[in-house]
Amino acid sequence: MHSVGTTYTRAIQQVGGTPLIIPPVTQCDDWPGLLAHLDGLLLSGGEDIDPNHYGQELEPWTGRVDEERDYAELGLLRAWLPLGKPLLAICRGHQVVNVALGGTLLQDITTRFPDALDHAYTPARPMERDVHTVDLVDGSRLARVLGGTHFAVNSAHHQAVMEPGHGVSIVARAPDGIIEATEIAEHPFCISVQWHPEAMLKTSDTMRPLFAAFIDAAR
Repeated sequence: MHSVGTTYTRAIQQVGGTPLIIPPVTQCDDWPGLLAHLDGLLLSGGEDIDPNHYGQELEPWTGRVDEERDYAELGLLRAWLPLGKPLLAICRGHQVVNVALGGTLLQDITTRFPDALDHAYTPARPMERDVHTVDLVDGSRLARVLGGTHFAVNSAHHQAVMEPGHGVSIVARAPDGIIEATEIAEHPFCISVQWHPEAMLKTSDTMRPLFAAFIDAAR
């Protein structure tokens, strides 16, 4: 079954967008026709990216990978970015953006940084619950959209951006230094975040401006 959490589709719908789910089986011949009909692209969360895509060997702590999804999303994104249309990337999607542009990932945060915060998904913890804070770069697009530079966010990831890809700017970090958000400065609207703003909408409107700005840009 191909599926996406309802929190994503409802977040788009709540701010006036029409969500369309794209199954991760598209091929390069599909992309031009498909992308011509889309006004914005949201890359959602999910499993780990195969480290072969960023020049690393598979380490024991990397989780299940989906070769078909990696191919579809990396290719789709590389075809999308030159169009200049809005992009919002979340969790895995945030990492896909970095890998597509030549960046690398930490395959497991706690293995590399034992003193890091607990960023990983915990089944007993509701996704909307705040886990740690993030500090945004003052003057970044994300800070302007959200109207501030310090926010409490949720967390459900064990990997993170390590070396930023070409044109990727770091615009937020957690207190332990882990990269939590990036932008492509030369792109009209490209924001990627490591947390799950769509889940936070269940209990707070703090992240609503991010989705509203995404849909406004798509218009």
